[in-house]
Amino acid sequence: MKIKPVLLFVAALAAVPLQAQIRLTMQDVVALAQDNSIAAMSNRNMFASAYWSHRSYKAELLPSLNLSASLANFNRSLVALQDYNTGAISYRANYTMNNDATLYFSQNIPWTGGTVSLSTSLNRLDQYSPERLTTYYAQPVYLSYAQSLWGYNRFKWSRKTAPKEYEAAKREYIERMEQVCQTAVMYFWNYASEMENYERALKSFDESKRLFEAARTRFGMGTITRDQLMQVEVSMLNDSLSLSTRAVSLRSALNRLCSYIGCQEDTQLELDIEYDIPDITLSYDDVLDRALSNSSFSLNQELQYIQAEQSVAQAKANRGIQASVNARFGLSGSANRIGDTFVSLQDQEVFGVSLSVPILDWGLARGRVRMAEAQAETTRNQLEQSMTDYRQDLETQVLQFNNQHGQCEISRHAADLAQENYDLALQNFGSGSMTMTQLDQLKEKRDNALSTYMSNVAAYWNQYFGIRRTTLYDYLTGTDISAEFDELINK
Repeated sequence: MKIKPVLLFVAALAAVPLQAQIRLTMQDVVALAQDNSIAAMSNRNMFASAYWSHRSYKAELLPSLNLSASLANFNRSLVALQDYNTGAISYRANYTMNNDATLYFSQNIPWTGGTVSLSTSLNRLDQYSPERLTTYYAQPVYLSYAQSLWGYNRFKWSRKTAPKEYEAAKREYIERMEQVCQTAVMYFWNYASEMENYERALKSFDESKRLFEAARTRFGMGTITRDQLMQVEVSMLNDSLSLSTRAVSLRSALNRLCSYIGCQEDTQLELDIEYDIPDITLSYDDVLDRALSNSSFSLNQELQYIQAEQSVAQAKANRGIQASVNARFGLSGSANRIGDTFVSLQDQEVFGVSLSVPILDWGLARGRVRMAEAQAETTRNQLEQSMTDYRQDLETQVLQFNNQHGQCEISRHAADLAQENYDLALQNFGSGSMTMTQLDQLKEKRDNALSTYMSNVAAYWNQYFGIRRTTLYDYLTGTDISAEFDELINK
């Protein structure tokens, strides 16, 4: 069939004035859905969330500069003090104000999991009783390093997983947008099918009215019986009911399409329906290679393998002796005037190792390791099964798609024959050689054949966009499907 313009006048179906008229092809519907649909907007927000999550990971690996301060800490209270010589405890008045500020630069070390920081700080203490006294304490340079000796290093594993997670998020975004395309195509062909059904019902009703008028004339002439006249009238009434039902279904299909692509409900749509489908034959090996290279499936497989190993490594790192080292070096000074605090600076060195040794944990740590190892093995088995199922499902999709073009050709030929047979039956009915029952049967066969053809064409495009979503490759243009991710973030 050639391109057929299908015009729906919504005002005939509901008492709503027409305010807009647009003419759409299937590709137009797809483009509108990608721009305006709620699903597309949700996909963009989901990708933005993944982007900022990746930015947070990268920020953890970059140096940070921070300022902390504690200002106007006023304290007027009684403080318990113990005499050094006698041990007697007495309460003394505390009447002070404390101010301090610290500027520090820190950097995480991803290779070791430690943190190094360089800071400078200044403290002022004002004492108001028993006499007024101001003291400054400064640390111009203060270098520290903290490191777990053999504990779990989260940076080591995030460096493996974070880039893959972000790349998977990109591919998943494109796949979800391809799902939007597939859904839009479904709504397009649903509406086109309902439009065909409505027009066919309208044509059938017009034909049955003409047949009824002819039958009444023939009944008046005595060439047919009243029983035959009643059969024609029943057929006309059934066609009238069918027309009413089709009108409601048509309006419902229009509303769903308009809602999905972001058009108003009172929009007048004119669809350009292309029934001629491209003859594409897919190779399973080619489809599989593109699916594994372009889609998020293989990346998610790799991520789950790494995460299984990560869980085992974390469980092993958290068992047994835990040790961490802390080292600090700095210069400090104290005086009653701020300038004097930097005159006679004294160096500070602090170094220590902290240990945590489990004496008796009743096998808790070992059980956690065994559980993590069992879960990792289960994950590996599930991933192997998932890969097998993925290959088999993909092979089925390719076989169905390659077979669908032939199905469309056969059903198109069957629809043409059914229409021709029905047209011939109409002529024979007019001459009296065909009964109304036989005519209704042929009309039903024609309607079924046309519906089957339309369904096969819709199935072809649905399967094609399903292959596109799986491979992220457009076989019509011969190009990979991509997205402008920088523009998505800047919107």
